[in-house]
Amino acid sequence: MTLRYVSEIRDPVHGYIKITKEERAVIDSLFVQRLRRIHQLAGAYMVYPGGVHTRFEHSLGTMHVAGLAAESLADKAGLKREQIQELRLAALLHDVGHGPYSHLYEEVLTEKTGLTHEDMSQRIVLETDIREILERNGISPKKISQLCVGKLKDAPFMNEMIAGSLSADIMDYLLRDSYFTGVEYGKVDIHRVIDSLDVIDEHLVLDRAAVYAFEALLIARYEMFKAVYFHRTVRAAELMLAHSMALADEELGLTNLSNMQRYLKLTDEVVFEQLLSLSAKNQSSKLAKKLADSYDRRRLVKCVFEKVMQRNDRMVEEIFNQKTFRSELTTRIAESAGTDAANIYIDVPTTPSVPYTYERAALRSITLFSDDSGGRRTAKLSIAELPLVGSITGFTDVLRVYTTPEHRTKVAKAVQTLFGEGDPIAHIPA
Repeated sequence: MTLRYVSEIRDPVHGYIKITKEERAVIDSLFVQRLRRIHQLAGAYMVYPGGVHTRFEHSLGTMHVAGLAAESLADKAGLKREQIQELRLAALLHDVGHGPYSHLYEEVLTEKTGLTHEDMSQRIVLETDIREILERNGISPKKISQLCVGKLKDAPFMNEMIAGSLSADIMDYLLRDSYFTGVEYGKVDIHRVIDSLDVIDEHLVLDRAAVYAFEALLIARYEMFKAVYFHRTVRAAELMLAHSMALADEELGLTNLSNMQRYLKLTDEVVFEQLLSLSAKNQSSKLAKKLADSYDRRRLVKCVFEKVMQRNDRMVEEIFNQKTFRSELTTRIAESAGTDAANIYIDVPTTPSVPYTYERAALRSITLFSDDSGGRRTAKLSIAELPLVGSITGFTDVLRVYTTPEHRTKVAKAVQTLFGEGDPIAHIPA
């Protein structure tokens, strides 16, 4: 059942990652090689200097972890050799659609076009040389394009291995991001989780004896969001990049996706150089260039207000993501501070405290199995019943207000007047 590996790549997180000839051909393709020039954590290296790893390493690591999980399940779930290869290739390609600075570009892309990096991953698999490579090796591009984003029909457990709470993606990025940033929270025992997986009724299930390892995985993710992904200074740097790209989009055509070969050239350094070289022929380009220049010099915007809310529903997320809410809030703060609205930045990152399922639904339970003298027993365990995870279940919502250093004092005063000591949601502009 083991695949035939033809070479290996040394990885600081997983050791040697073995690859097949099919995988090597895909790895050598232009769009996968492009991931070497896209940072995994966007602007986090401004705070954590070691966090300069890329989507390329993460993609290799995710493929490796998916392979470990598939091999663990091979005998138990009857996985065939071709299914293991498909899972590894899908994991390798799960992030191939990311644009410059990863999720920052995606924020701009989604707002302008309604597309996500997952949509782009599917397009790249189907519309570039990757399609030809897969077909040449007897592998269905359509199937891989669906599986790489967790949307393969009639195969829930395969989707769950690529996307969701037990996915290879999570198990790699927690270890990798923790390693490169030097933050300890992401160090979890993924091998205990992997070895405890099985498939029942076409869904992944976990050995009851490994619940503690699963709980540790969820807590590690939660802590990494607080310590790294949502770190206020990390977000300050990322806000500036995202705003700069959004403002420059009309001049640079960053979200013009009519040509996949053009998308191929959109990498971090290329786009950043374009931002620094903007003509500044109008107000949007001028501000975009200024933001990029300030980022380059690490003259970051400053946080003058922060409110972190842990809630059991999506009310706050839905409010925060309303463009009118952010726009009106920005205007009110600017008017109160006596400054231009262009100097105010509202940041509203939101995330479920525990990861979504592959179907993008809230994770509410996990199926456990146990083997005893009476045979195999299965039961669903509510996530809320896990002692520690239950206390963080819901959504982590953050509202932050940033401004440029020279406006810090008056904007801070205006925000304090507007919000006082109460819940900012109670002060939503009418």
